[in-house]
Amino acid sequence: MLNFELYNATNYVFGKGQTAKVSELIPKNSKVLLAYGGGSIFKNGVYDQVKTALSGFEVVEFGGIESNPRYETLMKAVAIIREQNINFILAVGGGSVIDGVKFLSAAVKFEGNPMDILHKRLLIKDVSQVIPFGTVLTLPATGSEMNSGAVITINETHEKLAFGGSALFPQFSICDPMVITSLPKRQIQNGIVDAYTHVLEQYLTYPHDAILQDRIAEGILQTLVEIGPGVADNPADYKLASNYMWSCTMALNGLIQKGVPTDWATHMIGHELTALYEIDHARTLAIIGPNLYKVLFETKKEKLAQYGERIFQVTGNSIEEKAEKAIEQTVAFFHKMGMQTTLSEYTPDFAKTADFIVNRFEERGWKALGEKQNITTEKVREIVEMSY
Repeated sequence: MLNFELYNATNYVFGKGQTAKVSELIPKNSKVLLAYGGGSIFKNGVYDQVKTALSGFEVVEFGGIESNPRYETLMKAVAIIREQNINFILAVGGGSVIDGVKFLSAAVKFEGNPMDILHKRLLIKDVSQVIPFGTVLTLPATGSEMNSGAVITINETHEKLAFGGSALFPQFSICDPMVITSLPKRQIQNGIVDAYTHVLEQYLTYPHDAILQDRIAEGILQTLVEIGPGVADNPADYKLASNYMWSCTMALNGLIQKGVPTDWATHMIGHELTALYEIDHARTLAIIGPNLYKVLFETKKEKLAQYGERIFQVTGNSIEEKAEKAIEQTVAFFHKMGMQTTLSEYTPDFAKTADFIVNRFEERGWKALGEKQNITTEKVREIVEMSY
């Protein structure tokens, strides 16, 4: 097992009716920026619950944070926070709103051009240089409610870039599974596949001796396979909804990545498809992931075979046969969750996608990705072209 440090500063508040605790969790006398996205929180009653809980606080609202939060939009909120001396932010929404608030937290006191936070992939570690924030989760998917990472889109350059750091954990996150009852089926399907791929990025690497991490990861995968179709069809089922929400958090709250190698190349390539074509994040992962496993088959086959045996009960006469079946079963699960798994099903303008992504990675100096740093730009090209 690799050396590691485990730190998570988030107070995770889970269950029915917990939104009322907002008033207890935000420091008294705070001036609060209430940040949210579109209109869903007005339709499902979450906005009213939050506003009631914020009674007694001075509140400034900032809406319109996009599903892929834009740097340009967020800088408007940065200006408001500075002008009005706001000292606490409450994110009410899914991973995009929470990611956007993490950027606000980091950017308000940042000395220099805030765009450097993204271009230089800075790690923000000094808690005295951020604005504290909490979250009320409305869409389980990204795990952003209990981690310190975020992804922001720069609209002008069509870039989707990640950053993070130990100072960017939410102080608290309220997670009431009942909020998913009004979500569109597509969003729940996306959440399942997003969380599933988060686990695969930390699990489908190569054999190591972190036995417990593997078993925890496999438990999350098995749970998502078991409940995925059901919760998408019947989000009002509290048993399914609660297990869905907790699985999404556990998939990316830092626990299963400790002491193990991790990949993340699927996400890095997938982000480019979202930036280029506005394809839902989870759906880019379903396009890229299986083809990455095929191109990296020789270095991932042992773990693929283990995954296939333990999650889908595949059998075979060789590691290679079981690994191939594991990829097939993964694609089948993605299809069951409503995903299309080729780029051409989303856009007719895919022919030059590989060239664009490879050129962009080379410009950024991203010449070796993956757990073994063996995903060269030529392999990136092969993965993307295989995904057409």
